[in-house]
Amino acid sequence: MRFEYVVRDLGRLPYRDAWDVQLQTHADVAEGRLPPTLLLVEHPPVITFGRGGGREHLLESEEHLRERGFDLVDVERGGDVTYHGPGQLVGYPIFPVGRRVRSYLRSLEAAMIRTFAAFGIPTYGTPGYAGVWAGDEKLVAIGVAIKRNVAFHGFAVNVHTDLAHFGAIVPCGLHDKGVTSLSARLGRHVTLFEVVSPLLHALREEFDPAYAALDASPTHDPMAAAAEAPLDAAEAAFVVPFDPQGPTAGAAAARAEGAAP
Repeated sequence: MRFEYVVRDLGRLPYRDAWDVQLQTHADVAEGRLPPTLLLVEHPPVITFGRGGGREHLLESEEHLRERGFDLVDVERGGDVTYHGPGQLVGYPIFPVGRRVRSYLRSLEAAMIRTFAAFGIPTYGTPGYAGVWAGDEKLVAIGVAIKRNVAFHGFAVNVHTDLAHFGAIVPCGLHDKGVTSLSARLGRHVTLFEVVSPLLHALREEFDPAYAALDASPTHDPMAAAAEAPLDAAEAAFVVPFDPQGPTAGAAAARAEGAAP
């Protein structure tokens, strides 16, 4: 049986607004009104605290952070404190996973590792510290929640993130680890849009065994197949490729041309 899902591009959206979309989408998926859905979004600067708390890992006062333009939000995902902001590709997979939390986390990590392999960057996951690492530096933060057997929250890929913003916190509460980005690793500016196609391809390989078997064929072109997927989200469950005219892509293209983030 194929595992198929809708991809919805939210563009750049404040964290609390995207959280509302997440919760409504989660309810719709859990009740069968929507197929499994992957939300893609870029947030203005925000610091979030998971079920593990993390305010003790703030390196500046909350008042000062708000004055600097950071929102601060307590959420129901697992993990400690983390940062989201411009130049970061955030994904919220609203997927039915039952109670297989560890298996689901490992699958997300495996999809991220496949994604970075497309850029020639070796990465790895570390049991006990959800996320994906390049050397001793974290490239992807992962924190999820599961309710009614459906996952929400998800992952944040540092694409061309301002890494100085992580200086306001001890990311994930790990004092001896650093943070990096795709742009820092490659030594060039990487746009969000560059990451979307390999990311979607990797997720489909990881979560859809039938697609992975098809992809093993030397005549199969996964990007061409994705481009031919139907675009009418009112139909039954299917994979919708990222819309290159969507707001996230437009913002990424503007930044690629030198516009201020």
